[in-house]
Amino acid sequence: MPTVLRIGPYRFLFYSSDYDEPKHIHIKAGNSEAKFWLEPITLSWNRGFNNKQLNEIEKYVEDNLSFLLRKWTEFFGE
Repeated sequence: MPTVLRIGPYRFLFYSSDYDEPKHIHIKAGNSEAKFWLEPITLSWNRGFNNKQLNEIEKYVEDNLSFLLRKWTEFFGE
């Protein structure tokens, strides 16, 4: 599960077993985790983050979208 980005308490990562799913990113901090689809940016699920944190995370995903998509392609291929 490679971490591709860290911002504050948030770790943005992929699970290697997720190669057969649409492009997405997992975000972890402490015991909380969420998954966002990248095209379009949409929350898939959330375990533990509050609404303020989710809004902050979504903004980070938006701000780093091209980087996250590039990392997905480098890791999983097209």
